[in-house]
Amino acid sequence: MQTAIANSSRTAGLSGFAATIPGRILIGLAATGVVAAAAHVAIPLPFTPVPLTLQPLAVLGVGLALGPVAGFLTMLAYLAEGAMGLPVFSPTGLGGVAQIIGPTGGFLMAYPLVAAIAGGLTRGLTRFTPRFVAAFVAGNFAMAVLFLFGATWFMHYTHNSLHAAGIGAGVPFLPGEFVKVLIAAGVYSTLVRVPRI
Repeated sequence: MQTAIANSSRTAGLSGFAATIPGRILIGLAATGVVAAAAHVAIPLPFTPVPLTLQPLAVLGVGLALGPVAGFLTMLAYLAEGAMGLPVFSPTGLGGVAQIIGPTGGFLMAYPLVAAIAGGLTRGLTRFTPRFVAAFVAGNFAMAVLFLFGATWFMHYTHNSLHAAGIGAGVPFLPGEFVKVLIAAGVYSTLVRVPRI
């Protein structure tokens, strides 16, 4: 009984800290660490400078977990960390500002918007649909925005045709992104359902 009370007060204390500005900053920085770790799970592809990574899954997770505003700001912080030269981007690129304005820059620059869309749209749809459906729909919409930005920037940067941009920065990635959205929606709907003690 005393253990349960101690655990309950500890959980309440952590929740209280998470609501403070230092707590939110710490959570945001931890989230950028998760995205950075996901970026380093990268598989280079021979036909494009765009690698397969777990970054989109992590960005969706940030948006779903933190919400639209905190998710947006967290991803801005992630880009700032990368621009300062911290090793937070995929190791297949040049790093730093060069990577942000390089062929994969459209994806990176879209991350704040993607997190905001995933978090905001999910919260809006949850009023009308189950959590999983809301997160799944929002995640797919956010991914569409990600690939629109990514492929458009890729086409501009490489001076390739729309078809070449679709092959180099779009179509081959879509099945994997669909699976990532399913995972993000499943984890989100499961964790949100867990009652707080």
